[in-house]
Parts: sequence; structure tokens; C-alpha cells
Amino acid sequence: MDFILTYHWQVFIAIEIVSVISLLLFGLFRYFFSKDKFSIIFIISFIALLLIEALLGLYVYFHTGEISTFLIVIMVFLAYAFTFGIADFIRLDRWMRKTVGKLRGVELLTEKDYRIMKRNKNPKYLAKKYRITSLIHLGIFIIGQSIFWSMGTNSFDEMKGYLMDLSWVEVGDAQHSPYPNDMLYGIGVIWGIAFIVDFIYSWSYTLFPKK
Repeated sequence: MDFILTYHWQVFIAIEIVSVISLLLFGLFRYFFSKDKFSIIFIISFIALLLIEALLGLYVYFHTGEISTFLIVIMVFLAYAFTFGIADFIRLDRWMRKTVGKLRGVELLTEKDYRIMKRNKNPKYLAKKYRITSLIHLGIFIIGQSIFWSMGTNSFDEMKGYLMDLSWVEVGDAQHSPYPNDMLYGIGVIWGIAFIVDFIYSWSYTLFPKK
């Protein structure tokens, strides 16, 4: 097991490479060779690799006891996979069908696919879509962070104090923050950064619409 602790970055990168290969093989066997049932194996493999990544992160954390850069990267990748990654996979699947269809000289896209592709080029639709998703994310973010903070504070006034004075962010540890432990502190901070980036990106479609 010392091998994992020593080479955890290499193991993680290897898992990511195999994950990408699994998705490509899924498209190859499903759309090029028309092996629908067999292609499911690669999706199952992809999901299994995500679970292995999670276990890898937990293993490293339990043996080091700290929120390292490695653990933060793991959490970011897993959070992406189970949120934005789903929509990105759908787009990748549509792209694979379009590309393979051209190579085979067959039509693999449906009328619904073409409607979606056309709709996704509409600036007004995109702006509305991202406004809605950003507000949903805002609601989930507030609820989730409130739960985390309630676990690390004793009253609403204490939570309010941390909200009004953000100097604890510069300190960089759970002991001086509203979070109960290092793990939730790491998750909360990463989520906060991801939320800010996502919120700005989402509203850019409204404030700076494409023509």
C-alpha cells in the first residue's frame, strides 16, 4: 500500500487516461461497430474508475490526515463528473454519432439531436438556460454551505460573524473557520471557488450575449 501513497499522482493520471479511453471505446463499439450491448461495458468501466478515484482519495486522506492538493484535485474531478460532466458527455456522445455517421455514410443523429444542436446556437436560449442553472446552483450552494457552517458553529450570530468578516479565508485552516473539520473546510472552499467561477461564466451569456 506504500506504493499507492508514493505514486498516487501517477495512479490518478493512469485512471484518468483509462477513463478517456473507455469513453472513446464506448463510442467506437456503439456507433462504428454497432455493438450496443458490448459498448455498455465501457460505460460501466468509466463509472467504476470514478469510484476507484474516490477510494484513492479517501485512502490517501486517511493515511496522511490532511487536505492536500492531490485530494482537492480528486474532489474537483469527481464534482465535475457528477455535475457538468453529465451534460458534456451527452454533447460528446452527439459529436461521436455525428463524426462516425459521416465516416460510415449513415445518419446516426435524430431530428431531436438537430433541434438541440440548433437551439444550443441560440444566444437567447443559452442566456436563459445558464441563468436558470446558476440560480439553482446558488440555492444548492446556500443550503449546502449553511449545513456545513451549522456543524462548525454554535449559533446563527456566530455564522453571521464569519460571513461579515472573511479574514478567516486568508488564514487557510478549519480551526479559524466556520467549518467543523479540514475535510469539510476543503470541500467548502473548493465549492465556493467553483461556484464563483460558474456564476460569472453563466451570467456572461446574459451580460455579454453572443451575436
